[in-house]
Amino acid sequence: MTHSQFSLDPALANDCHRLTSLAHSEVLLMDNQLVPWFILVPRTNHTELIDLSIDDQQAVLKEINQIAEFVRTEFEIDKLNIGAIGNIVRQLHIHIIGRSETDYCWPNVVWGASNKQPYTPTQVDTLRNQLERHLRS
Repeated sequence: MTHSQFSLDPALANDCHRLTSLAHSEVLLMDNQLVPWFILVPRTNHTELIDLSIDDQQAVLKEINQIAEFVRTEFEIDKLNIGAIGNIVRQLHIHIIGRSETDYCWPNVVWGASNKQPYTPTQVDTLRNQLERHLRS
């Protein structure tokens, strides 16, 4: 699945922090600390998950599960929202968002909500270290 010409969509690069690379995907952090919002970007030219081979779909699902488990164990959440929407950013990417009944837009979706509180560089580094530690365990 890895594509030698992979580049991150400018909108994702602008809105997110790169945290780490997995075997098949890049892991991003949406720059809004109001909700734990991670984005997995498979390194492929395909825009739809169903267009990946079954083996690649399973590999991406394994990575989704790794990030989702991290969100579930590191944050106090009531629900995981996982989805590949792609109406605005066509590049295949999967949102993995921890939701809480007390978050700023519960029970509505976080897409398009105007509330935002950017992460500090220290907070990003801390989350990166926590994620890498989780992935090694």
